[in-house]
Amino acid sequence: MTAHRLYAPDIDFAAVRAALELPNGYPAEALEEARRAADRLAADRVDHTDIPFVTIDPASSMDLDQAIHVVRDGANFVLQYAIADVAALVLPNGALDAESRRRGQTMYLPDGNIPLHPRELSEGVGSLLPDQVRPAVLWRIVIDSDGAVQDVDVTRSMVKSVAKLNYSGVQADADAGRPHPSIAALPDFGELRAQVAIDRGAIELRLPAQDVVRDDGGWRLIVEPRTPADIWNSQASLLTGMCAGKIMRDSKVGLLRTLPPVTDGAVDKLRASARALGIDWPAGTSASKILAGLDPAKPQTLALMSDATALLRGADYLAMDGTIPADAVTEHGGIAGVYAHVTAPLRRLADRFATECCLALCAGQPVPDWVTAALPELPKLMRASDSLANKAERQCIDLAEATLLHDQVGQQFPAVVLHERRGEKPAQVFVEEPAVIADCAGDPAEGSAVTVTLSEVTMDPPRVSFSA
Repeated sequence: MTAHRLYAPDIDFAAVRAALELPNGYPAEALEEARRAADRLAADRVDHTDIPFVTIDPASSMDLDQAIHVVRDGANFVLQYAIADVAALVLPNGALDAESRRRGQTMYLPDGNIPLHPRELSEGVGSLLPDQVRPAVLWRIVIDSDGAVQDVDVTRSMVKSVAKLNYSGVQADADAGRPHPSIAALPDFGELRAQVAIDRGAIELRLPAQDVVRDDGGWRLIVEPRTPADIWNSQASLLTGMCAGKIMRDSKVGLLRTLPPVTDGAVDKLRASARALGIDWPAGTSASKILAGLDPAKPQTLALMSDATALLRGADYLAMDGTIPADAVTEHGGIAGVYAHVTAPLRRLADRFATECCLALCAGQPVPDWVTAALPELPKLMRASDSLANKAERQCIDLAEATLLHDQVGQQFPAVVLHERRGEKPAQVFVEEPAVIADCAGDPAEGSAVTVTLSEVTMDPPRVSFSA
């Protein structure tokens, strides 16, 4: 069957912005604070501009939160991870602080983002752009040959990135054996930490991630490519977040990202799904190891990983003010450890406050009053912004799916069945080109490769459905 390569010459995402009442512009006072952000920088910072940091981000990104340098030191790895020091640029309880609390996080839409902070800050003085001296919070983490943390230090610094890299370029350089010197050790570091995560019981789901992108002057729906370089880089962020979470939980002050632990009942259901899909699950093997060992090219893998999303429900935030309730969840079940958001402060509100907690606690100083005063409200603010961001992403994808397929009713597409029909709930299929996940009438077998027919497309609300 000929692959469908569908484009839409234009998709107007303004309707999504309007329906969700996404912000447009900043109050004048907040903008003025952003323009004068550099005036707030204190002079007493450690100069680490001699470390040749690099950033790794999508090629078009300008809001660069993280810069990395990782090397071997004998049998150890030394990770130096510079994070944009947003707290040094935002006046506590000022107009910009208030506006960032209202927004919660940067909202990403296909036709442009709605940044948490004005671009003068998020893509200017606060961004770790190449060849610019910037304020940063520098995490220095040493792990041994087993991947265990041996030492952690966090300080306020001035840093300088020497190169703006992207994931595909890092992967290509690694494959060619010519990695940038600043991250020559990143593949080994990342693979080691990824294995430690599997051994720990972390759940990694390699499910299709839809994205709406510009292509040949129009719009396409694709599956976001995920290379080993993405995983290596994410391990640096995860390690830093786990160190931050431990620092705060040990002191019972701060903000954790939490998820209830994976239950035996949920694993039993997943084991039953694996059995139905013909996937071998040896006795005594964890869900983490089973999922990590699956062939991503097989339809059964997509189906089982789709079922495994049931293991990762109930994500939340926990604010601590010196005590931890006895019944509180303090770990992140998906990561299988304590965890906190600290590595994306330009794009996420919580990171600025959690980072300040870590800086103070590591220095043996009291956490600033403006931070402790904000902690109780942060979980509610982040829940609301997470919900809004998810809605914006879903509505943009729904609109793109309907627009791309509105004149294709009756056409056939190859697909993989992610879920079979369950009672009144229809089956769900994944069509790779264009990248669509949608309901499907009929009784196709879960984990099977099938041909589906596009049976209906509506535009108000945007919705597509197939039949098998």
